[in-house]
Amino acid sequence: MILVVTFLFVSLLAYLTRVKGGSTSKRGAAYNDIATVPLLHGSGTISWAYNWAMSELNELPFGVEFVPMLWGTEFDHWVELTESSLANGSTYLLGFNEPDMSSQSNMSPSVAATHYRNHITYFKDRAKLVSPAVTSSISTGMGLDWLDKFMEFCFDCGISVAAVHWYGDSADAFKSFIHNVINFARSHELAEVWITEFALNADTSGVVNQATTEAFIESITPWLDSQSMVTRYSYFMCAEGYLLSHGALNAAGQAYASSCG
Repeated sequence: MILVVTFLFVSLLAYLTRVKGGSTSKRGAAYNDIATVPLLHGSGTISWAYNWAMSELNELPFGVEFVPMLWGTEFDHWVELTESSLANGSTYLLGFNEPDMSSQSNMSPSVAATHYRNHITYFKDRAKLVSPAVTSSISTGMGLDWLDKFMEFCFDCGISVAAVHWYGDSADAFKSFIHNVINFARSHELAEVWITEFALNADTSGVVNQATTEAFIESITPWLDSQSMVTRYSYFMCAEGYLLSHGALNAAGQAYASSCG
């Protein structure tokens, strides 16, 4: 009897760890291959993950929350897969991926707002809703300019998190951009900011110089952790050639997975 009770207690504890998260870290894993996430999570500093998709496609490590994304206008199975994720402990839903780019989900702010309201706002009483993730472009009709117009159309969509991406050349440029995003979120009464993709421009196809990327990550992550409105971020990406080399964390991956300050 004691063994049975002990087993049930351990099982319940494991479930609660997965549902509630075993880490208070803001750091996440952006992945395509779920088998890579345990490598990044080994230090316990990864608290959440996403894969630009509706389903995690397997099971993430305990303590890592999966966040579903409605990438674009493919809505088949969205409701049923999201219901399953919410039942398994997901507490946030991600909006469209770079709708301000023609090569990505490619939507006007008004069209995106209509789709968002019809498909994501449905879950507003059961999850926190994240805006579409826009680029860091400063061109008219892109980046925060696109997101500003989207929020005008989607003012009643139940969104509480602003999501952005950033690719650039320096830590100072990154910090300046995130300060702008924080001010944007405050102006729209959004409670949180997420950076769901960020990396140096040189590393968009894989890390070019490990020492340079390691130094960038080591300078940026403590700063992000100190920003109260920035509640989650994920470096691009948990994959071979990026944060991994030859099936193990490289110098950049070790810097990203290191203990939070």
